[in-house]
Amino acid sequence: MVTILLARHLSRSGVLRPARAGPRGRRAVIPCAAMTGLTGLTGVITDEERAAFRATLRRFVDRELMPGVEAWEEAAEFPVDLYLRAGELGLLGIGFPEEYGGSPGDSITTIHLCEEIARTGSGGLIAGLFSHGIGLPPVLNLGSEAQKRRFIPEVLAGRKISALAISEPSGGSDVANLKTTARLDGDHYVVHGAKMFITSGMRADLVTVAVRTGPAGLGGISLLVVEAGTPGFTRTPLKKMGWWCSDTAALYFDECRVPAENLLGEENAGFLGIMQNFNR
Repeated sequence: MVTILLARHLSRSGVLRPARAGPRGRRAVIPCAAMTGLTGLTGVITDEERAAFRATLRRFVDRELMPGVEAWEEAAEFPVDLYLRAGELGLLGIGFPEEYGGSPGDSITTIHLCEEIARTGSGGLIAGLFSHGIGLPPVLNLGSEAQKRRFIPEVLAGRKISALAISEPSGGSDVANLKTTARLDGDHYVVHGAKMFITSGMRADLVTVAVRTGPAGLGGISLLVVEAGTPGFTRTPLKKMGWWCSDTAALYFDECRVPAENLLGEENAGFLGIMQNFNR
């Protein structure tokens, strides 16, 4: 079965590869570290399974990605139904546990995934189609069993899109000093602030957002899952020099009320989850 063959992947090695020149001669940098779910080895993969996976993946790239990528770059978006197709093939589940719709795998088959999809020459396509690779790990690593079953399977099936929101207008790398706040008000957190340069920011149904719930520094940061349609949550698309077909956005939270049940892990303990996600 195609899904079984395709859904046996994982990566600890974050491979960053330059691809062929992309549309209009742009060099495409392929963000392979963001494409899969976990770290380490999950399951034993035979050479035959790897070969079958790569052959099926190559057909998918040749038939469903290569013919459209130039037009998608010019249109600054790719079709949303690609998520469903990738989910059907098992590509989105690589590295995630089978109980949530994922499958086992190893670093070699993940490199095969990176190399084959890199043939499109579009870093934006990869960043957008696999944005769950950075959006979902905090849910998996910090979330409750109920949160995992609520959020993860829908994304791995391609029915929902996941994104991660850390960077802000005032800075990106200085995570410990982020400024977006969330205060507990009854059974909701009231979020106020902004995030910038968020991959899949316009399309995402589920956004894993870093917020300040406590004092200054790394000890006051938490992670919330903000769902599309939440009152007070708005977003604006951004134009970019490259990665054109990647959906990139600025996110705004204006007294946005997020259910407290969407808190991942303990309050003020989100910094470690962010670092685990970044350091895969």
